[in-house]
Amino acid sequence: MPPLHRPSAKTYAATGSVRERREPLEDEARFLRSWFERPLVTGSVTPSGKMLARMMASYVDPRVPGPVIELGPGTGPVTEALIRRGIEQERLVLVEYNPDFCKLLQKRFPRATILRGDAYNIRETIGELLTEKAAATVSSLPLFTKPLEQRLDLLNATHTLMHPGSPFVQFTYAVVPPIPERCNAGSYTASRSSRVWLNLPPARVWVYRRP
Repeated sequence: MPPLHRPSAKTYAATGSVRERREPLEDEARFLRSWFERPLVTGSVTPSGKMLARMMASYVDPRVPGPVIELGPGTGPVTEALIRRGIEQERLVLVEYNPDFCKLLQKRFPRATILRGDAYNIRETIGELLTEKAAATVSSLPLFTKPLEQRLDLLNATHTLMHPGSPFVQFTYAVVPPIPERCNAGSYTASRSSRVWLNLPPARVWVYRRP
């Protein structure tokens, strides 16, 4: 049984089978332009590097059934890493706010479900699209631009969409976690990766799970 309803009007149509080849320099230019236009939305001047993307994807188990939600995919470097990890495009639900990035994602990942919407209001953005629990959520959102309460709301909302124990994967350039390791307002466990020094700037991956 397919994991998704037929996409709604706000879902970008995904037809065809040819994926547009990624050009790193062009993607960096797109990110830089987007950052200048919307610095609090884009959060970074460059897309995630291959090593960081691979690290994020490594926490997603392809054997766990259900969709894989990606928040803020940008130009798709983490999406590519998820596919290389063994996640079929049909399982991917990509939530992106930038309309230009949405069009690019549609060309590069034609069989994925691409939604233009607010990831911080994930329940309304996805709506009734999911017909089964998700296997994981992978986020490249600039969480530090939002107050802690909103970050916790996002974490709790995504966990309600996933299987118990499924990972919420988030990277950060900061030395402190994007969501505290322990918090009275949330019931979850947190773990971190080693720092990815080959990424520019160096980054770390945090993984949050709820029983």
